[in-house]
Amino acid sequence: MESFGSIECFVRSAEGGSFAEAARRLSLTPAAVGKSVAKLEARLGVRLFQRSTRRLTLTEAGKRFLAEVSDSLITIQNAVANLASAEGRPVGTLKVSMGTVFGNSYVMPLLGEFVRRFPDISPDWHFDNRQVDLIGQGFDAAIGGGFELPQGVVARKLTPAHRVLVASADYLAQRPPVLAPEDLARCLGILIRSPQTGRVRSWQLTSREREQRPLALKPRMTLSDSEAACCASAQGMGIALVSMPMAVPFLDSGAVVRVLPDWYVDDGNISLYYAEHKLLPGKTRAFVDFILEQFLIAGLAQRFSAI
Repeated sequence: MESFGSIECFVRSAEGGSFAEAARRLSLTPAAVGKSVAKLEARLGVRLFQRSTRRLTLTEAGKRFLAEVSDSLITIQNAVANLASAEGRPVGTLKVSMGTVFGNSYVMPLLGEFVRRFPDISPDWHFDNRQVDLIGQGFDAAIGGGFELPQGVVARKLTPAHRVLVASADYLAQRPPVLAPEDLARCLGILIRSPQTGRVRSWQLTSREREQRPLALKPRMTLSDSEAACCASAQGMGIALVSMPMAVPFLDSGAVVRVLPDWYVDDGNISLYYAEHKLLPGKTRAFVDFILEQFLIAGLAQRFSAI
């Protein structure tokens, strides 16, 4: 029977594309991972990787072996994690990815209560606005919007991902009234560039009656962050289209007001993502249930709705 550790070294190397990445995830040295994989290849009598100075590439035999062992490895790991729970309590390191501003504003305030409820779970939370490879990078869960949903990953809706137009009251007072989407063409726009693609996205406005119109603003500046766009609009620099979670604090303080409050952009949902397993680790189940509960108690789905 092959060593569980050798098989895990192989799987993590395949996922990460290198012994170095597998070593980082397993808290080993690259040399130790490479040696373990080499021993596995010797025992199996086949080469699992084509090695180069830059990257590992699976051989045909390696691809077949990976397909056969990946799901079983996850099931065994989850079973071990659940069995190791102290007195039935969830234990282990919980690796979660979330957007920087959204995470700091709406998830971090829940950390204290989460740790009090689950003292044997050690949070390892990553703040990044880029989509992560949930399974390949070893995350237990992720929170965000617009994620592609690969096979084996499920999404639980937390709130709608609505975007709204905002500006300072002073800026609007100095211009002709904005009464319809067509009036936006003569207004200065604070545009947001996608940090992933580098492009400024085109948007369609949707009315409460589900009528759609194109959004057209006169470009004044381009930023790559919704919170920065809120700050710029609060200073009277123009109209910005921003996500509701970013806009809410500025709207609550009166720094900005909504422009065309009957119109918004529907950008899907902000969801909680995690790998779908028959035997979900206790730490992941605890986190999923806790976040869903807290967002429901706080009424964030209603608070972030633009309708």
